[in-house]
Amino acid sequence: MQINSAKDLNVYKAAYELAMKVFALSKRFPPEEKFALTSQIRRSSRSICLNLREAWAKRRYEAHFISKLTDCDGENGETDSSLDFAKDCGYITSEQHAELVALSHEVGRMLGSMIKNPSPFLSSSR
Repeated sequence: MQINSAKDLNVYKAAYELAMKVFALSKRFPPEEKFALTSQIRRSSRSICLNLREAWAKRRYEAHFISKLTDCDGENGETDSSLDFAKDCGYITSEQHAELVALSHEVGRMLGSMIKNPSPFLSSSR
């Protein structure tokens, strides 16, 4: 399969799924969390996809590409930590937490693989 866009990447699809699931669950967070955990977890989960799009645009330059992927990984880690807070505050169940953390870890593994071996993703018109 030819990859024409970051949207074609499996890691993008998994990160998008994570962001959408986080959004749906965070609708149930209490109002006092609106400007704290709710906003933060939505922002960090969405930033994984947004930074992947930026990485794809920078794939002509290996160092830029890896830098943006590293940003993705950081946002993924932030999302993972926020999921821990959501569970421990009683906003999501242990089962929901386990599902989302597993998806976050899958995204992290894929990002780690891309960071370690960026060559297949780099633009050939360098």
